[in-house]
Amino acid sequence: MKTKFPIQIRFSDVDSLGHVNNAVYLSYFEMARMLFMHEHIGPKWDWQKKGMILKKNELEYMAPVYLHEQVEIEIIPHHLGNTSFTLDYVLYADKKVKCTGRSVLVCFNFVTNEKTTVYDEFKALFHEIK
Repeated sequence: MKTKFPIQIRFSDVDSLGHVNNAVYLSYFEMARMLFMHEHIGPKWDWQKKGMILKKNELEYMAPVYLHEQVEIEIIPHHLGNTSFTLDYVLYADKKVKCTGRSVLVCFNFVTNEKTTVYDEFKALFHEIK
C-alpha cells in the first residue's frame, strides 16, 4: 500500500536564504494528503458530501530543505476518532528526515454544512494501513 509521495520543490518555495520557506511545508503536507486520498479513496469521491476540514497542524523542523533535493512525504494514520482523524507526516529530502508533522482533520458534509462521523472508507483505510 502506497504511503510515500514525491513532492516537487518549486523555485518560488525557496526563500532568500536558499532553503524552502517554513510556511511551504504545510502546502507539501496538503499535497501529499490529497495524493494519499486519491490513491486510497479514489478519484470519484464526492468531496462535497464526504469532505473534511483541517482543524489543527503541527510541524517540527529538523533541518533545512534545499531547491534541488528530492522530497518525499510519508503519511502515517495516527488516530481515528468519532468525527475526526489524525495523520502524521515525515518529510524526507534526499532520504534524510527533515521535518515531521501532524494534522487533525474533521469529517464534514458541505451540503448540510455539518461535521459528521468518520466515513467507513476512512475507517477501513486506517485499519488496512495500521
